Amino acid sequence: MSWSLILGFLWLITANFIAMLPSKDKHWRNAYVLIAIGIPLLGWLTWENGPWVGLVALAAGVSILRWPVRYLGRWMKRKTVGPAE
Repeated sequence: MSWSLILGFLWLITANFIAMLPSKDKHWRNAYVLIAIGIPLLGWLTWENGPWVGLVALAAGVSILRWPVRYLGRWMKRKTVGPAE
């Protein structure tokens, strides 16, 4: 097993553990840290293990960080389509 896979699994375990802890800001500060660590890790994992493993890791990360992804999608939709009328 490669180091990128080991660190990817460690990221997943850490993210799930953080989700179980109580938080006053609804985990947004933790989500920013997980995203900042996860994006380079996802690139390294994809480069070392191939695109299919990268897509599986991306799906796992999106399932954990679903609210930031939803807000990003809404923001992108507002920027491209415009405000709802």
